Amino acid sequence: MAYYITKLVITTILIVLISEISKRSSLIGAILAAIPLVSILAMTWMYIDTNSSNKAVEFSQNIVWLIAPSMTLFISFPFLIKKGLSFYPSMLISIFLTVFAYYSVIFLLHKLGIRA
Repeated sequence: MAYYITKLVITTILIVLISEISKRSSLIGAILAAIPLVSILAMTWMYIDTNSSNKAVEFSQNIVWLIAPSMTLFISFPFLIKKGLSFYPSMLISIFLTVFAYYSVIFLLHKLGIRA
């Protein structure tokens, strides 16, 4: 149980830290957020949990396929805000579009016979 609490605390501290840094400098916050910290943490926890790098490698390879659809959020959100939608509707629509983009890519990969 202590191990899971440690994982939770470390992960939470990083997210809060990035959020606080972003308040002071959006560029530095963006640079830190652009570093795939969640992926790095997930791969690290996977390795620590299993003592095998195979799951981390598989996880990393699957992420590659999902990089392009994740851009949907970062393109649609500012677009919707600039078009006059308020924050929460813009975020909700952007999340929906991003999820749709993920499913579309996964569907396309399956149709092409690529196992992701």
